[in-house]
Amino acid sequence: MPLRDINDLEKLKKINAALVDRVERSMDQQGNAFSLFQTAISLENRVRTRTEELHSTLRRLEQSNIDLSAAKENAEFANLSKTRFLAAASHDVLQPLNAAHLSVSALAELQTSDEGRKLVRQVERSLETMEDLLRTLLDISKLDAGVVHPDIGDVSLEALFSSLRSDFQPVAEMKRLSLKFRPVNAVVRSDRTLLRRILQNILSNALGYTRSGGVLVGTRHRGDTIRIDVADTGCGIPEDQREAVFEEFHRGTLPANAGLDGGGLGLGLAIVRRMAGALGHPVTFSSKVGRGTIFHIDVPVGIGAPADAIASATSLERSRGYGLFGTKVLLVENDAEVLEAMTFLLERWQCLVRAATSTNDALDLLGDTDWVPDIIIADQHLDGGDLGTATISEVRDYLGRAVPALIVTADSSEAVAKAARADGIELMRKPLKPAQLRALLAHLLA
Repeated sequence: MPLRDINDLEKLKKINAALVDRVERSMDQQGNAFSLFQTAISLENRVRTRTEELHSTLRRLEQSNIDLSAAKENAEFANLSKTRFLAAASHDVLQPLNAAHLSVSALAELQTSDEGRKLVRQVERSLETMEDLLRTLLDISKLDAGVVHPDIGDVSLEALFSSLRSDFQPVAEMKRLSLKFRPVNAVVRSDRTLLRRILQNILSNALGYTRSGGVLVGTRHRGDTIRIDVADTGCGIPEDQREAVFEEFHRGTLPANAGLDGGGLGLGLAIVRRMAGALGHPVTFSSKVGRGTIFHIDVPVGIGAPADAIASATSLERSRGYGLFGTKVLLVENDAEVLEAMTFLLERWQCLVRAATSTNDALDLLGDTDWVPDIIIADQHLDGGDLGTATISEVRDYLGRAVPALIVTADSSEAVAKAARADGIELMRKPLKPAQLRALLAHLLA
């Protein structure tokens, strides 16, 4: 029906409302479509932005990985350089110190007056303190650099305790302290040298910080572990210093009249923590101020007792009294000062010494068929790139017999130790303790 034919006003209103409603719905639909269009564009922009940000983050991550890799390579190179420096430092710094030790020891035997002996002893103590400090700093640096590789094996605690008792009994007696080791028939899995150093440092601290009473060393079985206890009746460790005692150069408060060794260099427990970490042996302690401290070292139980552990230690103790009179020594050393000092010392012990600086020199000395060495003492690093272990091997081949031999070196690397062990050669580190050298020579010749 045409609109002009409609006279009913109400109908016209309804038709108008219907038309308006239809138009509004149409507009809403168009608006919704436009809104969706705008939303899609906005989302696309946001996706593009996020994608660019992600690509940027990935590029930064790749660059960070490259930087980290470069930093790791630099760190590894620095560690390698540090290792080489430490090896050089060990040799170059300890070499003159070794010569001084030998010279002072020989000088001590020439003194006839009390004043002269007193001055020599003062020099010896200064050299020993310097040696301890240098060795400890080098040890800490090597442990931090990760170049110390434990040689794990079965270690007889009885033999280890016997060795420690021999070293520390005079110190305890001088301070009028008791030092007791409970008998133990046990074997543990550890590196004998590192474990001994741990116990040695703890014992030194215990005696140093104890005024009266003494120190007791014992063991307890705890399943697959043996706990070594070192208990003292010293001044104790305050609660607020429990962590500080393991820091470098930390020295506790000394009790009055504690004795000459109290306090030390403040490096003993720093070494203990690092060595124990390298071995995987937990070290803990309990302490009461004024009553004492007990250190605990947990070590895995060993597989079986070394056949010659106790016998070797006993044999070495017996051999200390043997003389060296008339012993023929082939000495191979390229450092002039060390060579002179060592020769003088050996001759004071009534040895007959022939000295060489290289393998060829040593072989030339053997041309005299009437002179055959009873023992060979050689430095590891000789003139012309010669190695002491190789020199000893050639001398033995020339003589046709396994002459007892000793490598004396400032090179503390495991490679030298392995080379010596492989050829049945004893090894001593510089600087030498003359008394230890004499005892070992007597043991090798017994």
